[in-house]
Order: sequence, then structure tokens, then C-alpha cells
Amino acid sequence: MSRIDAHHHVWDVSARPHTWLDGEKLAPVRRTFTLDDLAGPAAAAGVSRTVLVQVLPDQAETEEFLALAAGSELVAGVVGWVDLTAPDVGDRLAALPAGLVGVRHGVQSEPDPNWLNRPGVRRGLAAVAAAGLAYDLLTLPHQLPAAIDTVAALPGLTFVLDHLSKPPIAAGELEPWRSRIAELAAHPNVYCKLSGMVTEADWAAWRVADLRPYAEVVLEAFGPGRVMFGSDWPVCLLAAEYEQVAGAADELTAGLSEGERAEVFAGTARRAYRLDL
Repeated sequence: MSRIDAHHHVWDVSARPHTWLDGEKLAPVRRTFTLDDLAGPAAAAGVSRTVLVQVLPDQAETEEFLALAAGSELVAGVVGWVDLTAPDVGDRLAALPAGLVGVRHGVQSEPDPNWLNRPGVRRGLAAVAAAGLAYDLLTLPHQLPAAIDTVAALPGLTFVLDHLSKPPIAAGELEPWRSRIAELAAHPNVYCKLSGMVTEADWAAWRVADLRPYAEVVLEAFGPGRVMFGSDWPVCLLAAEYEQVAGAADELTAGLSEGERAEVFAGTARRAYRLDL
């Protein structure tokens, strides 16, 4: 089965500041990662196409990622960044080169838990919908109520929840995250990435069993037709190698039918991001 990795990054620490990598905990990934670095591990895991996701709130980075995608057999699409609150956000989106399939903003870093509900943000999200793009939700559990309000207000926009909204896997807690996920998933315009779990678990001692309750919540809430595999490479390297992440996803979906697994590992990403493969 040919697979799509619906969520990975690259970054060049010499090209622009990556202050989010400061601190001892992130030292193992405080270096440049390229598509060439990803190609081998991805191929070994059966991944033939990917979605490259923005790292910085910098439109120049997005333009560079689109250029990378244009010259790559691996990258099928880019989730980039634009300033959603800019008055001319629609024009900015229209001016970007082909290959953009979605937009993301690091909502998780916004101190206002209701940032998504701001009128200026909503106007920007409406422009994303008008451009025929998806919007990646990078939220923390306490920001899910605003996300629920937003997806309800914009039924014409496809939303993709990154990393299960980062539940507290290391603590083994499910509520109130589980109830909020069910409420979010009740809206048919929302998809969810089965990604980012190993770095929410105990980095040094996680097991697939630690991840399973959270994977089961999203698979039940969204169904395999709205769940997609993502590696979150190279962030995942803080806790696991690429093949370990892919192997965990295999174990977590082992109880699904062949057709359902085909959705998680390819079909869902194709639909959500309208990938032209």
C-alpha cells in the first residue's frame, strides 16, 4: 500500500532564526533537516508522497517550501502560513505559487484561548475557504472550545486537526480532551491527523499502549475516513525514529479493515487536501 505522510517539516537553522528550538530539551533537533534526510526513512516506511507543513509564521518560508515542492517527487502539497488578520489575505493567498494545499497558524502559542473567535481571524479563515484551501488547527486542549465554535461558524472550510490537539498522554488523562474531540468531530468539515503522539508521551519510555487510548478516541470520533497518518518528522525524533512512528501507526490501526487502513494512510489526506497525485 502506497502511503502519504500528511504531516512533516524541514528547516534550515542558518536561513532564519528558529527561536522555538531554544532550550536544552530541543537540542537534539536544533540542526538543519532537508527533504534528502527524510527520503530514506520515508521510503523504508512505504511512504511515497508527503505534505510539507510550515514551521515559522513567515510567508517567505512558505514560498521557499513551495519551491521545494515544485522540484520534489516526494512532496505532494504544502501547508503554509499567511497573516490571517491582514486586510489583503485573499490577495496574498492568490499570489502564492501552485502547490499550496492548506494554511496553518500556531494557535497553540497564542495566549488568548479565544484567538480563533476574533473577527479578524474569522475573516482570514473565510478567505482560506474562498481560495479552496484547508486550514490546519494547531491547538492545545484548552483551545478546543474556540475551535469548535469556529468550525461550526465556517462549514464551508475544511479543517484538519494537528496532533489530536496534543492531549496529555504522558499524564494518562483523557478528560476533558475526549469530550471536546467528540464535539469537534461532530462537524463533518473537520479531519484529524494521527500524528504528534510520541512527543506528548514520555519521550524516553513511551509504548504503543500509552498511545492507544488516544488513537481510539479519534478513530471512533472521526472514523477512518477522516483520520490521516502524519509522522511529525523531524520533531518526532525527540522521542522516536521515523520507522518507530510509522510502526506505531501500523499497530494502532491493526484492527481496522484493509479499506479503512487505506483511508488512514492515503485516502483521507488526498481528500482533505485535494491532492493531485
